[in-house]
This record gives sequence, structure tokens and C-alpha cells, in this order.
Amino acid sequence: MAPPSLLVTVDAGADRRRVIAEELPPEVECRFLDDVEPDRRGDAVAAADVILTLVPHRELTAAAFERLHEGQVLQTVSAGVDHLPLDRLPEGVVLCNNAGAYAEPMAEHVLALYLALAKRLLVEHRKLQAGEFDQFHPNRRVAGSTCAIFGFGAIGEATARLLKPLGVSIMGVNRSGEADEPVDFVGTPDDLEYVLGECDGLVIAAPLTPETRGLFDRETLSWMADDAMLINVARGELIDQGDLYAHLEANPEFQAGLEAWWTEPIRHGEFAIDYPFFDLPNVLGCPHNSAQVPGIREIGARHAVRNLLSAIEAGERRNVVDPELGY
Repeated sequence: MAPPSLLVTVDAGADRRRVIAEELPPEVECRFLDDVEPDRRGDAVAAADVILTLVPHRELTAAAFERLHEGQVLQTVSAGVDHLPLDRLPEGVVLCNNAGAYAEPMAEHVLALYLALAKRLLVEHRKLQAGEFDQFHPNRRVAGSTCAIFGFGAIGEATARLLKPLGVSIMGVNRSGEADEPVDFVGTPDDLEYVLGECDGLVIAAPLTPETRGLFDRETLSWMADDAMLINVARGELIDQGDLYAHLEANPEFQAGLEAWWTEPIRHGEFAIDYPFFDLPNVLGCPHNSAQVPGIREIGARHAVRNLLSAIEAGERRNVVDPELGY
């Protein structure tokens, strides 16, 4: 029986190559697409049992992409897969995402945004810039506040672990209504109106799917308190852009910490917004960089390789994506 084979199509610099070499057992045959002659890359794709990738439809030529076939495992180094052409994958190709690989640094980013919004740091900074010394406008106590986390998976649970010691109550929402991390409440999207009505802050950490696209619109935003906080570290498209802008304009005490945007360079080739969010004093923005900490490429690669090894060695496929659900 031939040894299992891995083809690495994602950009594999020295850092990723080192991690892959450290993690792979000697019986796994590993090839890097960069090392294969261009006219042989289609054959390399067809021969691989597992392919480690980020954006296969860009890393591979159209002809090489067509060589994907039933029985292969496509393992991404990314947690989200909404940027992939799921409808182009041949039937029988198993796609596994890298869920959980970046949860801890992203949770730290959520914590920073939660504290900054609760303490009105940007709002008061802008007032000082304008010459206004507003010493007595109250900010929010973090202890005793309630945070709702929509998409209570690895990122949500890591966020809960950071917020709970500060005295924050956690209400999680996910598809199953279950969680490993102990929280004050966990429910399904059917509970969203109740959860949004109870929370001081909302963290959006769910994947972009047909069900979640545009979920946070004029109606759902109206369920939140006028002085609530919204933090999005998922995808911009989960929120209706125009409805959020109108809500922020109409409710100046409502604040948004936006790390994910509707049009971004990696997914769309540019950064663009349809409304002047940065003219609003109650918006704090970040360039989708919550996971960009030192060593993150190695962390993500190591997590992905360990995931694919479970498929190679034990036949246990983790984080398998359902193409119809989109995650």
C-alpha cells in the first residue's frame, strides 16, 4: 500500500515548511506545489491524498483544479471558507476548515474592543481633540455587564474565558444550543431576540452562510439597547451595512467595534465602504487584523497539519465543511 501523500499548495515559506516538517511523520510523503514543475502540477494534484491550501482556485491553474477528485481531503489553513468556490469542488472531495486555530488572539482583540467601547475611549478621545473636556459623562462598568456572543464556537468560547473573570455574564448563541464552556445562557438563533434584549454588548463570531448573511439588520438591531455595544470579528456581510449606519446615526450612545468589513482586500481585492462610518464618533475600526500576532502563520499551519493528520492516520475527519450550509 502506497504511503499517504500530502500536497501543500498554500504559500509555504520557511516558517510553514519548518512546522510541516516537525509535525509530519516520516511515512507521509509531502510535496510543495512551488517545487513542482508547472506542467506537472496537475498530476501532483491528482496524486495527492490530502491537500493543504488557502485559496485553491488561485493557487492552482484551472486545469490543475479540475484534477481534484473523489476521496481527497482538502484542508484549509483558514478558519472561514466563504471565500472558496464550494460549488466547483468535485463530488466526494472532503473539505475541512481550520476552525479554532486563531481563537485565542482573536479573543484578546474582542476583549480590547469590549473594554474600549465600554469605557468610551475613542468617543472621549475625539471630544478632547475637539477641545471638549467631558469629565462627567458616565462610562460603563464592565463588571456586571452582559455579553452576547453570536457564533459560540472556538472564538466565542475563548472570548468567554477572558470576559468572565472580569465579572461579565455570557450569553452564547450557536446552531446547536450547546457549549463546552460554562456560560450563563446558551441558545440557538431562535433565541436571538431574547438574547439581544438582555445584553449590553454583542460579539459576532459566526461564519458567513446563507442563513447568517444580513441577519443583523434594522429589525434585529432594534432589539438591542440604545446604548449597547456591537463587535464584529466575523464577516461584514452578517450585518446589513446601511441599516447599521442608520442605527449608529440615530443612536449616538450605541457603539460599534468593526474588525470585519463588507469589502476587503483579501476577499475582494480592495477595501471599500458604502457609508462614511469613520465620520461617526461611535465607530471604532480595525483592519481585520485580530489574528495577526507574531508566529500566527506557524500556529495556523501547525493546527491545520494536526487536523489533516487525524484524517490520514486515524481516518477521523475534523472540522468537515457541509457545502450546503457553508461551514
